Amino acid sequence: MRIGIVTETYPPEINGVALTVQGLAEGLAACGHQVEVVRPRQRVEDGTDRMISLLVRGAAVPRYPGLRFGLPAGNRLLRHWRAQRPDAIYIATEGPLGNSALNAARRLDIPVASGFHTRFDDYAAHYGLGLLTPLVLAYLRRFHRRSTAALVPTQALHDELLALGVPNARLLRRAVDTALFQPARRDPALRAAWRAQADAPVVLYAGRIAAEKNLDLAISAFGALQARVPAARYVWVGDGPLRAELAATHPDFIFAGIQRGEALARHYASADLFLFPSLSETFGNVTLEAMASGLAVVAFDHGAAREHVVDDVNGRRIDTSDRAGFIAAALDLALDAPRRARLGHNARTSVAALAPDTVVAEFAALLRSLAEEFPHGSLAAAGI
Repeated sequence: MRIGIVTETYPPEINGVALTVQGLAEGLAACGHQVEVVRPRQRVEDGTDRMISLLVRGAAVPRYPGLRFGLPAGNRLLRHWRAQRPDAIYIATEGPLGNSALNAARRLDIPVASGFHTRFDDYAAHYGLGLLTPLVLAYLRRFHRRSTAALVPTQALHDELLALGVPNARLLRRAVDTALFQPARRDPALRAAWRAQADAPVVLYAGRIAAEKNLDLAISAFGALQARVPAARYVWVGDGPLRAELAATHPDFIFAGIQRGEALARHYASADLFLFPSLSETFGNVTLEAMASGLAVVAFDHGAAREHVVDDVNGRRIDTSDRAGFIAAALDLALDAPRRARLGHNARTSVAALAPDTVVAEFAALLRSLAEEFPHGSLAAAGI
C-alpha cells in the first residue's frame, strides 16, 4: 500500500505522540509499504528521519519552544496527493496541518484514519483557558467525525467517543518495545551517580514536566516518603515549562533531562518505583515503558493503567478521585521492597505480548480495510 501519515510532532521531538507515530511509520515501511510522512520542518533537521517526508511550514507551540505545530498546507497537499495518490491516510494530530490534510483528503476522496492522541480539551483548563474547553471538545468531535475511522488506544476512550457522537471510533492498541525496556538494563553506575542507597528507594517520573501532568500530587507522595526515608531519591526524566521552577524549589530532585533509546531504558530500569499522577492522557506510553522495565507503577484508573494495570497484581490502580489513596499506595510500595519486586515482575510479564510488530500489523490491516471498503469515488457517494 501507499500510505500517507500526517503529524505535527515527530522525532527528534520527544513525546508520546511523536514516538508512537514514528514507530508506526517505520513499522509499516519495514513491512514493505510505501510510507510518506507529512510533518513540519523542524528548526534543526538531524538526519534521523528515515521516511520519505514532505516537509511543510511550522511554528513553535506556545510554552513548548521545543515543539512545533504545522501550518495549513491544503493546496500543497491537494497537488501532491493528486500526483501521488495514497491508498489511505493517517492523520495523527488535529492541529492546523491535520485539519488542512483532512480537508484535502476528503476533496480527493481518500479514506482517512485519524488518531485521538491528546486531550486538548483537558489541557485548556491547565493553561488558563478553561472557558474554551467546550469549544475545543466540539472541534475535536467534529474533526474525528469527519474522518473515515477515529483510532483510539483504549476501550474506555472508544466508549467515550461513541458517547460523544463519534460513531466511527476504532480501537488500535499501543505497543511497547520489551527488548529495549527491560529490567536487565539496571545500571549500578547510574544509581551511584544519583547517590542512591541500597535500602532507599528511587522514584522516577518520565514525561513532560508541565502543569497538565498533575505533578503536585506526585511531589506530595514523594514528600510523604522522604519524611520516612530521607535518603530516598526522586529522578525526573524529561523537560517542560515547569522544570526550572521545580528545580529551584526542590534542589534535592535529580533532573536528568530528555533521554532517548538505551539511556532512557537504563533510567527506567535503575529506578524502583514509577509514579504517574496524570489524568490528562489519552493513554500514557510511559506507563507501559515502566512496566516493561520491571517497575511497580502507581497510576490512576485512567488511560494505559485502566487498560493494563490490575490493582495489587502488576501495579496499583487508584480511583481517579482518590488523591489520598494515590499517596498512600505510593508510600506503601516505596516502603515494601518485596511487594514492589513482585508487582514489578508481574508488570513485565503482563506487557510481554504488546509487541510493536503485532500492533503495526493491526494498523496495516485497518488501513487496508479502509482502502478496500472505500475505493476511489465511494466516500462521497456514501456521504462520508
